Amino acid sequence: MRTDNHAAFTSKALTGRSNQYGLIWKRISPWMPQRNGLIERFFRSLKEEGIWMTNFKTFAQAQEAIETWVEFYNTERPHQALGYKSPAEYGAQFGGLVA
Repeated sequence: MRTDNHAAFTSKALTGRSNQYGLIWKRISPWMPQRNGLIERFFRSLKEEGIWMTNFKTFAQAQEAIETWVEFYNTERPHQALGYKSPAEYGAQFGGLVA
């Protein structure tokens, strides 16, 4: 599992649980987000397209909006890496499977 060095990823509870499950952690160097570029880009898109434009009143409202956006991202949103096709369009080329 690759993460940055945020406190959430270095807590004793999380590291203990990951050791229990035999997960191997690979942490990127501090202040080097480009080493974890795919997830950094995902979170940037999530914030710009799904979070910052809405003033959520409740946690449940935010959670629902984020879940809806992630579903949209994984099925309908065009992706540059897929030739500006949605994952569904791209997957249809291969019998509906997207690896």
